[in-house]
Amino acid sequence: MTSQKIAEIKSILDEAHDKYNTVNFIELDPISIPHRFNTKEDIEISAFLMATISWGQRKSILKNGDTLMKIMDNSPYEFIVETNFEKLNSKAINSFVHRTFNAKDLLFFFKSLQKIYTKHKGLEILFSKYTSSEHAIKEGINYFRNEFLGNKLNRSFKHVSNPNENSACKRLNMFLRWMVRQDRRGVDFGIWKILNPSQLYCPLDVHSGNVARQLGILVRNQNDWKATEELTFKLREFCYEDPIKYDFSLFGIGVISKLDAAF
Repeated sequence: MTSQKIAEIKSILDEAHDKYNTVNFIELDPISIPHRFNTKEDIEISAFLMATISWGQRKSILKNGDTLMKIMDNSPYEFIVETNFEKLNSKAINSFVHRTFNAKDLLFFFKSLQKIYTKHKGLEILFSKYTSSEHAIKEGINYFRNEFLGNKLNRSFKHVSNPNENSACKRLNMFLRWMVRQDRRGVDFGIWKILNPSQLYCPLDVHSGNVARQLGILVRNQNDWKATEELTFKLREFCYEDPIKYDFSLFGIGVISKLDAAF
């Protein structure tokens, strides 16, 4: 790729980033749910749950996200740390479903989050276990996944992606973008300080992947972890200190421009 071509692509990405990385992005995006809260714990718990159910039609994601917050009495951290889930009998939980994520999964997630906050003092510590490694995010996801899921196999394993099985881990990388990036544009929170934005990986899905291939910055056909690495390494050439700001560009070009788009 010539230097002129690289400059042209960077110009396209920068222009799209400036267009889409604004507070106007929030209202119809899953990130609007954690934006209801002010404390770190409430933000990261609600954000993690919203990222988990962020697939399908956006209207459905937001509707079910609102239901989740009501289940937690709009106080996610207090609900997680103070609820006795062994004795809890909630009709709202028992009837919850978002595509293949159902009540059993939700209850498992609640219990696992409670363990995370009582044993590890929060999600940031787990994801930030390997800060100095070249593959810090991949290793952090794996460490988090092992602690969150435990050793006993169950149906909820499929809802926490595994980069070691070559999953693109789109939703986990999106969650990490929300938590780590801080550019004062009002969208991402930047409340995690251990990880650096330069370490993040692009939340790759069918839409961002298609745009990246059209631009010539992704060659691999599959949307998997290898493609996530390939795309991220290329984005670092455009902005090493904050490569994942271009997630707004790829997502905006591929999705926001289309009405009623799905994740």
